[in-house]
Amino acid sequence: MGWEALSQWGADVARIEPLSGGVANDVWSVRARGHLAVGRLGTRSDADLAWETELLCYLDREGLTVPVPIPTTDGRLFADGLMVMTRVEGGPPETQAEWRRVADVLRRLHRVTQGWPQRPGWRSSIDLLSAETGTRINLTAMPSEGVARCRAAWARLIGCGTCVVHGDPNPRNIRMTADRVALIDWDESHVDVPDLDLALPHNAAGLDGNAYDIAAQASAAWEAAVCWDDEHAVRRLTEVRAV
Repeated sequence: MGWEALSQWGADVARIEPLSGGVANDVWSVRARGHLAVGRLGTRSDADLAWETELLCYLDREGLTVPVPIPTTDGRLFADGLMVMTRVEGGPPETQAEWRRVADVLRRLHRVTQGWPQRPGWRSSIDLLSAETGTRINLTAMPSEGVARCRAAWARLIGCGTCVVHGDPNPRNIRMTADRVALIDWDESHVDVPDLDLALPHNAAGLDGNAYDIAAQASAAWEAAVCWDDEHAVRRLTEVRAV
């Protein structure tokens, strides 16, 4: 249906302007019920979107600042691939102290989502030690030597617990104010080892040398696989050590 689905949020809803940063989705600023909001249109399945919207509502109830789904006029949290969410204001982290605040919020996310079910169709980094595909990841499209390097990095995570990871905590996806840290763009969130979120600038999560190396290698391998084969993915793969 495309953006025509926006009418399901009311007669006065309207698109305003496109927002940067969307790769897998078409993201716009919208006006809904008298307030600025964000609309995201993509091709994810209903099961995938149900998982994401349930997660965001849960995190909001737990006190984390996240985009909250705005329901349609008949109470649905998405319709025909479209989600409309509250707009979250703020700027990216810049200082070491601000990145430590980000690390604290990520660790809180990891604590409150232990035991969360996997996003439909996704695979964790540990799963990909034997599986070859999962949502946007297709290891058969990568050079075999690159796959071996990624799997060697992920193998170091064996035995770690799992939880929901944001999946892409880069500065564009963080909105900070003086009194809170918000995480936006949960399109890459899934259940995995928390280390994937914790290879932060300034080592803000306070990992020891070996733990930081494990996190950094696993995160670089994940980004290489999930984005293959754009320039960013190729660059990230060069950061993963040869076997």
